[in-house]
This record gives sequence, structure tokens and C-alpha cells, in this order.
Amino acid sequence: MPHITIQMYPGRSDEIKERLAKKLAQAASEELGRGIEHFSVSVEDVPQDDWKERVFDKVSDPENKNVFVKPGYKM
Repeated sequence: MPHITIQMYPGRSDEIKERLAKKLAQAASEELGRGIEHFSVSVEDVPQDDWKERVFDKVSDPENKNVFVKPGYKM
């Protein structure tokens, strides 16, 4: 039962978040060959002032082998 977590700056509407979540769940369903009912998606708003510590430092760490697409920006 895969779960996808999206972390982003606040400010997007619930409608945009829901559309994104559904598209990601559909893409994962197709890629993994499982019905969409097996997937869940959450969206976490992370304030810009907290982004570096809560997200960037973890996902950009070269030792973190769980992140398959690293950020292309610097902080």
C-alpha cells in the first residue's frame, strides 16, 4: 500500500493539491501495475522559513539513498 507525501510551500488551494495528488496516485498506479485504490497521497505545507531544515537538508544529502530525484537548486 504505497503512500506518497508531497511537501511544498503553503499557498496552493485544496483543489490544486487534490488534482496533483490524484495525478501522482494515477502515475504510481500505472508504473507499479496496481489499482489506484492501493495508493494514498498526503500534502504537507512547509513554511518557507522552515524549508531548509525540514526538507532541503534531508533530500539533498548525498547519503540519503531514499531520494531518487534530488533538488536542482541550492540554498
